[in-house]
Amino acid sequence: MDTMRIDILNPKAAKLLKDLADLNLIAIQDTSKNGFADILKKLRSKSNSIPTMEEITKEVELVRSKRYAKSEK
Repeated sequence: MDTMRIDILNPKAAKLLKDLADLNLIAIQDTSKNGFADILKKLRSKSNSIPTMEEITKEVELVRSKRYAKSEK
């Protein structure tokens, strides 16, 4: 089975695809437009605690200081 992603430019093409699905020639799977948001929501739900802005800033500054120290050598 081959899988393709198709951008429908004309509504008539959508009707043709639906007709093909009705004939069991193709299967149509509805994909979410918010794929990233869904993944982010899942990751956040699995986390015990969401880091605060201060914790994120501290981690970013730590990584930047390590990177800057390496470039100075």
